Formats: sequence, structure tokens, C-alpha cells
Amino acid sequence: MSLPELPPHLLDVDPDDVPRPVLVVGMGLVTGGFELNFHTHRKAQLFFMLRGEVTCEASNALWLVPPQSALWIPGNTNHSIKGRAPLEGLALFVEPDAIATLPRECCAVSVSPLLRELLFRAATLPALYPLDGPEARLVTVLLDELAAAQVENLRLPMPTDARLRRLVEMITAHPADGATMKEWARRIGVGERTLSRLLVHETGMSFGRWRQQLHIILALQWLTRGASVQSVAIDLGYESASSFVTMFRKALGTSPARYITRRLDLARVDAGD
Repeated sequence: MSLPELPPHLLDVDPDDVPRPVLVVGMGLVTGGFELNFHTHRKAQLFFMLRGEVTCEASNALWLVPPQSALWIPGNTNHSIKGRAPLEGLALFVEPDAIATLPRECCAVSVSPLLRELLFRAATLPALYPLDGPEARLVTVLLDELAAAQVENLRLPMPTDARLRRLVEMITAHPADGATMKEWARRIGVGERTLSRLLVHETGMSFGRWRQQLHIILALQWLTRGASVQSVAIDLGYESASSFVTMFRKALGTSPARYITRRLDLARVDAGD
């Protein structure tokens, strides 16, 4: 199924000003990229990616939204977004009090086949759809299905300490660098114990666990863009593809090939290929 044709007026309206529990709008990018600096919305948001990828920094974490996944951002949450073409997806805006069981914190969620179809259908509704009748019932089911969505492990805690942010930049630029925590601490000018304490305080993770999560995020980006498992393993500094696959499977419950193939297959179905 391709992205539904959306009423033109939906693309120009401020979602916060629409007096309805739910508003769904389409988003797409054929070439290039986009970047939205930190901002907030009164309404909560769900970004669902059909094709392409989006990264979002919010709640002291970096989130990756690969194809066929979604990111939930509660209302009034400060966040920034970067996207890379080709990109196509849906943005769902939800009144904060629409349903009490919606997540209270940012989280990446898997999108069930039913939730996907409900999002597609809701995207065709007019901005001021009737508050009773079939449209309202559709919105109720959509919110119930969203509340039941499974959370995915696509979150990378991001520190605020300037020294740790420098560490993030350095490791991200050279993810295959297998230097010890002691060596990384020396490079940013702190003691090993200080680095360990700061990381746990600001991210809730040890150095090794944080670096592994960064590897998962980078791997998903590269695999989504068409890189092979072998090349990703090499670029992340693993001794073999099998050791990378073992790490990935423990973290996400399946092999990288199956994880990406499933999402890209769904993307091709959405595109009508």
C-alpha cells in the first residue's frame, strides 16, 4: 500500500490548533535531507517511517526510527529531528488527555499490521472529522492499538556533560576504535573512574554497554541504507560477522539480516512494488 493521498489543507495547519483528539499527516522527502532544531509541541507525536530513516534527540537520548518502526514523543517534550531522503512516513499528533494509557516517556515502538492500517485510514480523514460516528470510532481503536504497541530497543542515552559529548562525537566518528575505557578517558582528559561515574550517572549504562548500544544504532542505519552484514561488522570493529550477529541477536532478538529484511519487505509492499 502506498501512502494515502492527503487533503492539501492538512499540510499547512498547526497540529496544536486542530481541536480533535488525533491528526495524521504525511511526510516525504525525495532528495537531500532536513533538520529541525530543538522545539516542542503541546500535542504528543508519533513518527512512523514507511521508508527511509529519521533520528531524533529527546529526553537525553538519541533515537533511531528505521523503516516500519515509530517513535513516540509525549507532548511538550523538547526534541530535534534529522531526516535523510528518500523518506516517506506519517506523523500522528495526539491530544495529551486523549487516552490515559499512552506512554509518558519517549520510546521507539513496533507498528503492528493493524496499527499500520489504522494510521493509513486516519491519514485520509479531514482535519475536523466528526466527533461521533465511524470516524470517532476509528480514532478510538487507533489510540487503543497505539497504547498496546511493543517498545523497541532503539534508544541511545545521550549525556549532557561537555566531556562526555566530546566522547560521543569521537566514538561515533571512529566506531571501530576498540580502545579501552582507560584510553578513552585519557583522550578526553579525565580519569577512568571519573569517566565510569559520569557515564553511569548521565546514561545509566556502563561504558561497554553504552558503546554496544551505539553500535546497534549505527548498524541499523547502515543496514537500512543497504550495507552488508559483513561490511557493518568490519566498520564497527568486530573480529568477524558472526560475533557481530551474536551481539545483535542478543540485543534485538533476531539476526540483523532478518530484522532489516522484514522491514524492507514491508516498505516494498507499501510502495506497491
